Amino acid sequence: MSRLATLGLILAALACPPSAVSAHGPDGGDTAGPGQRLPTIGSAPGFSLTAQDGSRLALPDLRGKVVAVAFIYASCADVCPLLTEKMAQVGDELGPDFGSSITFVSITVDPERDTPEVLEAYAKAFGADRGGWHFLTGEPAAVRDVARRYGVAVSGRPGEGVDHTLLTSLVDRRGMLRVQYLGARFDPEELRRDLLELVGEP
Repeated sequence: MSRLATLGLILAALACPPSAVSAHGPDGGDTAGPGQRLPTIGSAPGFSLTAQDGSRLALPDLRGKVVAVAFIYASCADVCPLLTEKMAQVGDELGPDFGSSITFVSITVDPERDTPEVLEAYAKAFGADRGGWHFLTGEPAAVRDVARRYGVAVSGRPGEGVDHTLLTSLVDRRGMLRVQYLGARFDPEELRRDLLELVGEP
């Protein structure tokens, strides 16, 4: 992705609704000080999309779990694999909490090419545990709407190259959007701690 394209997408993301506020920058900086709870941004945008096994998955289906929502696409050759690998590492380190109390959702921004079968192969390539990690696709208009409401700007022609802002969001057990990470350079240990902090909240 060129610097100009990246800048354009970041500016577009900043123009999105207030729910796109980012509490973590590319360097992993946190707006919450030591001992403070993670901020609450607002109700997490809902979605109802198709998982890699062909089943339908909606955000309310995951109520009671902490959810990390990321946006990727299978043919991405740069930042998406870095993000997915980092999330796989965190999932491994979460132990029994992964799947039971915490789940990951990766939504494609290239639904024209990323069928459930393609996402299934992508998940297997990263050793993603289906019990704790869902890869979602759907009708292009629905996918783009979900991305927009999470503050992710997407550009490019259907079925061709895709540019998008990399934004990973944490949703608490009540369905509230709590924190967002911009980029793929955040500290995976910080992500792990934030996830467990949300699990431990009353």
